Amino acid sequence: MTRILAIHAHPDDVEIFAGGTLALLAARGHPVTIVTMTPGDCGTTEHSAEEIASIRRREAGSAAALIGATYRCAEFRDLAIFNDHDSRRRVTEILREFRPELVLTASPVDYLCDHEITSMLVRDACFAAPAPNYSTAALEPKAPLPAIPHLYFMDPAAGVDREGHPILPDFVVNVESVFEIKKEMLAQHRSQREWLMKQHGVDDYMVMMEEWTRQTGRRAGIALGEGFRRYKGHPYPQSPLLEELLGPELVVPLR
Repeated sequence: MTRILAIHAHPDDVEIFAGGTLALLAARGHPVTIVTMTPGDCGTTEHSAEEIASIRRREAGSAAALIGATYRCAEFRDLAIFNDHDSRRRVTEILREFRPELVLTASPVDYLCDHEITSMLVRDACFAAPAPNYSTAALEPKAPLPAIPHLYFMDPAAGVDREGHPILPDFVVNVESVFEIKKEMLAQHRSQREWLMKQHGVDDYMVMMEEWTRQTGRRAGIALGEGFRRYKGHPYPQSPLLEELLGPELVVPLR
């Protein structure tokens, strides 16, 4: 079995961009951990930061439990994720704790700083995690990883960059068979509907997620899909691990 770690910025991001893929992997027996960088402490118009953080941690834990995954919050704060040494050490220690062989994270280019900095930190933490002399300064530090894990980027919001230009995935995962589970996972994040209406102008985040999943699927000629890009930088692994775990019946090239 392959240990899988999915790290994104906020509660509900992983469910929107990779919930179906993680459901497929978990159903095949692969251990899955979902990490959010923050507890979503700014995502409210009615609660204090502490109150909404507590609510959203519970929601994220409930969503992960639906596929038998573990949930962890890295305890950064919304709009306060920075690409600095202390942050990189914190993310590196998370990798050393959960010891993934496959990491899924945010797109390097997206609409929000939290998403983009999460991507950068995870990329560099994957490189740092096997280096014995890279100290995380943790009170009880975990051992270095044996190797750099395979790294894949999820799609950005709506599959576009900040100018609205498409960012095409390397391939699309067919999530039609697990779409109901994906919806159930996202539905656990009940606290977000009012906030997304006020801040994003989104009346129903479930409808938005389905539109994006259908849009991604259309790019590959299927009904419902989630897109991924393998990080191609040296010396990260280039073997198609995610594609092999899912198989050709689920991994569809763009047409």
